[in-house]
Amino acid sequence: MKITAQEEIWDIAVIGGGPAGMMAAGRAAEKARQENRAIKVILLEKNPGLGKKLLITGGGRCNVLNNEPDTRSLLDKFKDSGKFLFSAFSKFSVKEALNFFNSHGMPTKEENDRRIFPLSNSSRSVRDVLEKYLDESHVTVKSDVEVTGFVQTDPGRIDAIKLKDESIIRARSFILATGGLSYPETGSTGQGFDWLAKLGHTIIKPTAALVPVVVSDSWVKNLSGVSLKEAKLTLFQDGLKVTSKQAVKKGKILFTHFGLSGPAILNMSAEIGQLLKFGDVVISLDLLPGHDYSTLNEALQELFKKENVKKFKNAITNLIPAAFVSIILERSNIDPDTFCNSVTREQRLALVKLLKDLHIHPTGLLGADKAIITSGGVALEEVDFRTMQSRLISNLYLVGDVLNVDRPSGGYSLQLCWTTGWVAGDSASGASI
Repeated sequence: MKITAQEEIWDIAVIGGGPAGMMAAGRAAEKARQENRAIKVILLEKNPGLGKKLLITGGGRCNVLNNEPDTRSLLDKFKDSGKFLFSAFSKFSVKEALNFFNSHGMPTKEENDRRIFPLSNSSRSVRDVLEKYLDESHVTVKSDVEVTGFVQTDPGRIDAIKLKDESIIRARSFILATGGLSYPETGSTGQGFDWLAKLGHTIIKPTAALVPVVVSDSWVKNLSGVSLKEAKLTLFQDGLKVTSKQAVKKGKILFTHFGLSGPAILNMSAEIGQLLKFGDVVISLDLLPGHDYSTLNEALQELFKKENVKKFKNAITNLIPAAFVSIILERSNIDPDTFCNSVTREQRLALVKLLKDLHIHPTGLLGADKAIITSGGVALEEVDFRTMQSRLISNLYLVGDVLNVDRPSGGYSLQLCWTTGWVAGDSASGASI
């Protein structure tokens, strides 16, 4: 629908129909209704429908949030950004976000690493909740509308939004939720950064943050589609263990046709990218992180004793994932047809080392177009996190991925959207009085 220029002034205009934008628009209208106030909220989205990127998150399952109840512990995951976020998260954090979705008719379930998913295993359930929230709160939604910038006549304040068809939308307050640069095919093209820079905001150059890793090992690519729910990854360079916090990760990894993905590898991808600038990197894969070297040696001794008349190739399937049997057989220097009671001590100890230290050789990262999120955005010092209000533009609120916030994979990115969106909507609604 084409929007023509009009004298009507909206109370709040939200730009961007992703998770942060939908939450912001819904909360702004909801708060006014709770206070028996009539305000007009409009949500503008450039795509034909809302939540395009939301639908593909988590492989279409949508990791809604991470169920870390302690706010300080949660914010530790956001590195240096955490100190800015505390005031916003004290108003709307994990407990409130989880209650929001549950109370709006979406049951959830908890999986590894406290990751919360919709019980339906479908990201559509999440979008449905948000769309219903907008409808019930009487938010006007306009899709297929492309914003091209802001109209500003006086410094420190915005008057209107310019649209591609050269019409304008006037409003008293504006919430910018245009996202970062990840998955540009969903509409995240970074335009919002250009608009903010013209308004005087400092923009930290966006870079890919959570990105799948390309490797050279053919055996890794041959496992495409296989996943490990619990693995341990450790980075080495020049034969030495890397000592940074991001150099050791435990969690799920996914083998792909180009290399590795999954939460554990995504959360160390930025570190891998930095290290590759200075030389070759080795990822040490521990297939059995629940064992140390000693207990794994004991487990193998017990296995070989119990299965003493079985061939090694058949017995080893009791200990490691089936997909890895052929790989371990190739590298173990143990004849697959050797009976377990004939495996020597030296062979067993070498097998322990192999299972705990399987080497993978990364060669690079996929581009920002494949990133789950991108880092970079508005400098956090220029935002009042009590309200999500710009410190430069009095009637502008900034939410979600337009903020320069580092966060790991595992539900933290969407939680940032829920929190900043809710706080911005709540604050902008109050400002409209």
